[in-house]
Amino acid sequence: MASIAATCSSGLISISKDSGNDKPSKLQFNGFRASKSTQIKAMGPQIITPPKRETEQKKRIVITGMGVVSVFGNDVDTFYDKLLEGQSGITLIDKFDASTFTVRFAGQIRNFTSVGYIDGKNDRRLDDCWRYCLVAGRKALDDANLGQQILETMDRTRIGVLVGSGMGGMTTFSNGVEALIQKGFKKITPFFIPYSITNMGSALLAIDRGLMGPNYSISTACATANYCFYAAANHIRRGEADIMVAGGTEAAVNPTGVGGFIACRALSQRNDKPHKASRPWDQDRDGFVIGEGAGVLIMESLEHATKRGANIIAEYLGGAITCDAHHMTDPRKDGLGISSCITKCLQDAGVSPEEVNYVNCHATSTLAGDLAEVNAIKMIFKHTSEMKMNGTKSMIGHGLGAAGGLEAIACIKAINTGWLHPTINQDNLEPQVDIDTVPNVKKQHEVKVAISNSFGFGGHNSVVAFAPFKH
Repeated sequence: MASIAATCSSGLISISKDSGNDKPSKLQFNGFRASKSTQIKAMGPQIITPPKRETEQKKRIVITGMGVVSVFGNDVDTFYDKLLEGQSGITLIDKFDASTFTVRFAGQIRNFTSVGYIDGKNDRRLDDCWRYCLVAGRKALDDANLGQQILETMDRTRIGVLVGSGMGGMTTFSNGVEALIQKGFKKITPFFIPYSITNMGSALLAIDRGLMGPNYSISTACATANYCFYAAANHIRRGEADIMVAGGTEAAVNPTGVGGFIACRALSQRNDKPHKASRPWDQDRDGFVIGEGAGVLIMESLEHATKRGANIIAEYLGGAITCDAHHMTDPRKDGLGISSCITKCLQDAGVSPEEVNYVNCHATSTLAGDLAEVNAIKMIFKHTSEMKMNGTKSMIGHGLGAAGGLEAIACIKAINTGWLHPTINQDNLEPQVDIDTVPNVKKQHEVKVAISNSFGFGGHNSVVAFAPFKH
């Protein structure tokens, strides 16, 4: 995350003084950041002997399908092959005229097609955020052998959808506001509200396939997709659903999205070499690269998957969510929010730290965030000689609410293939990063347990764990 440096006349910002120090501290948001007098006291994360992994088939959760929309296309295998090759999907923006912007590149999706998934009239009306969601969701269902004919034979009241978005239909919202200002309210499209709100992806996918189980969205900025996986798993474990279609979708490569993050001072400005801009843990990093896409998993109880003879791709072991309760955009320096989230995830998954040998990191390529995550990882995992970690965002940029979905697919493909994709642009590694980041070239690695980290503005932390499926 990046700091927001700004002035404000609303009175929300004031200069405070540290106790025993006459020098004013940096600008702080009163009411939005824990002050010195209200510091949160918490015990450091303590690893206890974890419970055994879940054995009850109704509560064990397996992955039976995956669907993706990415800078590398809409095919899961192609997506991961490009990652293994270390190919960068970061290019100059041509979706809109960015010539006057201080940042003119992104992980922009090109040549996207929804043919066979969305009819022409709806395709023209829909915001890209929901187009990506529908295509990734439908492809995940197809991958799980849950086509429309098969779904019609099932109890669809027990199949839910939980696909979140950090920003929602941002282009639709921006166009609606522009129409209001320039032409008046009568020129606002009737689709303005429905296609702007963040729950519409889950709703449209459910309407399209007739899925009547739990249905809503979660919006926790860049942690969104992992929050959705965690919540979806709990619906299954509580017996409220047999199958959940879960993940994240985002389409914020537009003037409002890019301009907004420029204002936050969060983005890399390496306009001369866009493919070199996203460089997690590298000393020359200067911010993240905005991306877009969708990543969706089919999560299913083992009992249900076994009964219908589904192809099981991997197992979801558990997850956790926490809050830094610290700052709108900066991570805690002590790493407590992240480390406690990892601890709780391992406890929920029933695994020990020693079993985890792969971390798909949040690793956005920001100055503070990258090191805060590594420090938290080292707090939990004391023996890291056999551990690997990598940063998917080095190649596809930061998909915001979709990031966790795209990275969960990368995790599962690593489990299935035995190959980890590289973290590219590792030219000048931070000296305190002493865990193998799979620099620049893919590595063969048998994954025992993988965790995937996602963190968002607001201090939202989320961690999920996956492993090879074993009977």
